[in-house]
Amino acid sequence: MMDRRTTRRYDLSLPVMFRVAAGGQTCSSNGKTRDISTGGVYLIINKDVNASAAVNLDVTFPCEVTGGAEVFVRIVGKVARVEKLAEEGHQHVGVAAVVISYEIVRNDSRVS
Repeated sequence: MMDRRTTRRYDLSLPVMFRVAAGGQTCSSNGKTRDISTGGVYLIINKDVNASAAVNLDVTFPCEVTGGAEVFVRIVGKVARVEKLAEEGHQHVGVAAVVISYEIVRNDSRVS
């Protein structure tokens, strides 16, 4: 299989809040990233989603990763691939998403 990535990928396990609109309702799940770049992200969540769904992700980069202050990033993307995973005896879903846009948000202006 040919690797089509155009941006550098970083193997980082970071906390993520995943939101997708489905059938007029918003479904959300906490999860973690497996790897991330400015062009895409692969994350592990507990909820099933459809390929090609529009998603919103909130990712927190801790001080240990940034070398300074904690950084909060909001990502708008589109699901490219969904994989069923069995991890440590639990069912999880692996989601590969293409990043459409992202915004770095100052920690003091973050709204939950």
